[in-house]
Amino acid sequence: MRRIAVPPTIDPANLAGFDPHAPVASLSGRTMGTQWHARLAIPAGAPPQAQLHARIQARLDGMERALSHWDGQSLLMRFNHARPGTWCRLAPDLATVLAQALSVARASAGAFDPTIGRLTDAWSLGPNRHAFPPDAAALARARAASGWQRVILQQGWLRQPGGLWLDLSGVAKGHAADAVADLLAQAGLNHALVEVGGECAGRGLRPDGDPWWVDVESPPGLALPPLRVALHQLSMATSGRYLGGHTIDPATGEPCAGSLAATVIHARGGLADAWASALLVRSPADAQAMAAHHGLAARLIDENGAEWLSPALTAMLE
Repeated sequence: MRRIAVPPTIDPANLAGFDPHAPVASLSGRTMGTQWHARLAIPAGAPPQAQLHARIQARLDGMERALSHWDGQSLLMRFNHARPGTWCRLAPDLATVLAQALSVARASAGAFDPTIGRLTDAWSLGPNRHAFPPDAAALARARAASGWQRVILQQGWLRQPGGLWLDLSGVAKGHAADAVADLLAQAGLNHALVEVGGECAGRGLRPDGDPWWVDVESPPGLALPPLRVALHQLSMATSGRYLGGHTIDPATGEPCAGSLAATVIHARGGLADAWASALLVRSPADAQAMAAHHGLAARLIDENGAEWLSPALTAMLE
């Protein structure tokens, strides 16, 4: 039986520009090594779709130049390679993403840590490929260079303490979905669903009066009852051990062995993205306690395929 999760409140201000006769356009492209998709209600007088596509792609390309750890010339990688003591000016996207990442790092006691770039590099999760997995000595060196407490921020400047590598891939796609939705709103398109690499942001309503419905992804082979979320002024992110790649546990420096999947619904996509990663690396019991303590709307699936819904998510079910 399908379950439906809806926002607890709806602000009439978020219905501005609603047009039941507006056509819905679908746009897509590539960014951050993955696909982006946008479905948007096109009001009268909106820019042409080709122009909207170009604006979205340009916005995402700009974020990639700031945040990518695959691009050696990105602002992020220039900081990573900077000499000890160097102060680097933060571009707006880098400042926003880093602030979100650090807020979750503090709140999760380091379960999410944006400074584990040396660890993700050691595990060949970036542009550098290694013939063998890292040994204990390599992991110890990478862990010693990591730690969100080493980040030094001062009035929009970031100081390289020496050897610190940021990896913002655990928050960037969620932020990107939000950024595209914000860009569309600035163009007068307040009713849209944006997805970047599986992370979603929904604004307003569909022209038929329904919200933008998104089904929560489940690991394959599990007979879980479907869960459909009304993404009205909400974002959603899922992290899972079954999704390919690895989520590194900052505490051990190794791929996590916690839950199979963690989904978080939040007002901001970057925070949903980071919290999903934080919950995934903890044991199921610790992740459940963390989600409940912070009031997160979260779904966890443990290694046995058992599902747990947080109190905040349960309260959203109709």
